[in-house]
Amino acid sequence: MRTEPGLASANEGAPGGAGAPVVSVRHLVKHFPIRARTLLRGVVGQVQAVSDVSFDIHAGETLGLVGESGCGESTTGRAILQLIRPTSGEVLYAGLDLTRLSTDELRPIRRDLQAVFQDPYASLNPRLP
Repeated sequence: MRTEPGLASANEGAPGGAGAPVVSVRHLVKHFPIRARTLLRGVVGQVQAVSDVSFDIHAGETLGLVGESGCGESTTGRAILQLIRPTSGEVLYAGLDLTRLSTDELRPIRRDLQAVFQDPYASLNPRLP
């Protein structure tokens, strides 16, 4: 498994990691526009929140995304789940590129996906084992 700096796989090299990945993220990028404080409110720049993130998660693996505050960990998680749409890149799950699906098409798939943000007691879905 290939990980980028700031990414740590808790079960790297564990049995069950062979075969096709369950989730594959390729060249994920997210930029947020900076708008002018004028009457026209045009875009004057952009904030680069996530830049070229790529990794695979195989069955039986756990991925922990760790970094300094404000370096894009939560934005990466939200972009993978399509809670915010990435600027570019692809997120493959069960052979589907989630970045190309509509909100209605994503609804049944989101039942299988979950990110745990900082406070696991507030973040974990009790219906999932």
